[in-house]
Amino acid sequence: SVSPHITPSLSTSLIMTSSATQDEPLSKRMANPARPVFLLGEVPPGEGTQPGKCLEIASKFAARSRALATDGFIVYDIQDEPDRSDMKRPFPFRRLMDSSKYASLLAKTSNKPCCVYKCVADAQFSDWIDTAVSEHGHSAVNLVGRASSKGEYVGPAISDAMQIVHAKKGLEFGCVCIAERHTLEAAKARGKDYPTEHLNMLRKQKAGAEWFISQAVYDAEPTIRLLKDYAGSCREQGIVPRKVILTFAPVSRQKTMNFIKWLGVRVPEETESQILNAEQPVDESVKLLCNMLKEILQQCSGIGVPLGISCESVSIYKKEIDAVHELFRRLQDILLTSRGTPWVVQWVEVMPPAGVAQKKIRALTNSDDSKNDSQSKDSELTVALLHVFFGAALVTLGTILGSSLNGSRRK
Repeated sequence: SVSPHITPSLSTSLIMTSSATQDEPLSKRMANPARPVFLLGEVPPGEGTQPGKCLEIASKFAARSRALATDGFIVYDIQDEPDRSDMKRPFPFRRLMDSSKYASLLAKTSNKPCCVYKCVADAQFSDWIDTAVSEHGHSAVNLVGRASSKGEYVGPAISDAMQIVHAKKGLEFGCVCIAERHTLEAAKARGKDYPTEHLNMLRKQKAGAEWFISQAVYDAEPTIRLLKDYAGSCREQGIVPRKVILTFAPVSRQKTMNFIKWLGVRVPEETESQILNAEQPVDESVKLLCNMLKEILQQCSGIGVPLGISCESVSIYKKEIDAVHELFRRLQDILLTSRGTPWVVQWVEVMPPAGVAQKKIRALTNSDDSKNDSQSKDSELTVALLHVFFGAALVTLGTILGSSLNGSRRK
């Protein structure tokens, strides 16, 4: 739902925001079990991309996503992973810009924080963590192990990596959870009677993981089983479950579907056929993913595992990128509505650059050029503070008016 339009006192940039305090670290929002979290995924530009081009890419992404009520962004760390699957990789691998560096640029460009993915298979892992915090200012990283145990391994084991990050002041971490590992078929392939991904989650939680992020969901059943088993094990051990952020990615063509499956995502044959044979495959994909979230919420109601949403496009195909935004809005509506309490999406004013602000302040105050510098600065500061207070009052008024709509929803 959307609050009534609020016209700011000055013409400035606006962004959509959730109900979280804007200056609250993203890591706190992701870890907070009392509220959902909503994220949008992004991939860094290619390695060697010039700074000006990187800024252009980040600015375009920020502009496209400005109207979405996100808490922040996920920036992925893409690895070659030649041993991930026996399938041929549908899209050729290309080396990308460091995820932490690009996430820093995106955060500054968008005024929204980023959760940075990091594969632990890096000989310079500890140095990377130091740089991510001290130079790039990140508070949230998501650790990923290698996709396969084959080949030569460099860097710390996932258990050692978690210890390194857990000891780093000002940094919280989460881990991935993979529902595809939590099927009876996967357990049998590993010589086990029952899948154990929920136990992996418990182990990582005890090592300090504050949240979990799933890979893309295209089959609700393994996710439901994993969430229920995780909840049950937490209850047995007297542990409060961590938030699980479910990832969704729309598909509109066979090549992208092949890539989704190459990544290890389980896609039932009937689901694949229903999407690809539809008149508008990408719309069918969005509809099916929304239904999957509804099923997950219905089946897992009351188990005590807090949830969040992340949306991403796994390709650069325009139809799929555009569909991510529609999917995000619908999934956000579904999750928030399922909580059974009124909710509102509100605008938040972003202050313009200092030079622009000073010109507008001078115009409002009709400042006399003959005033000395000290008086001028005092006047500008006073008006700026009044502007901030007035803007806060408008946001509060908008929230009150939005609540009075009693059930208005943004579709």
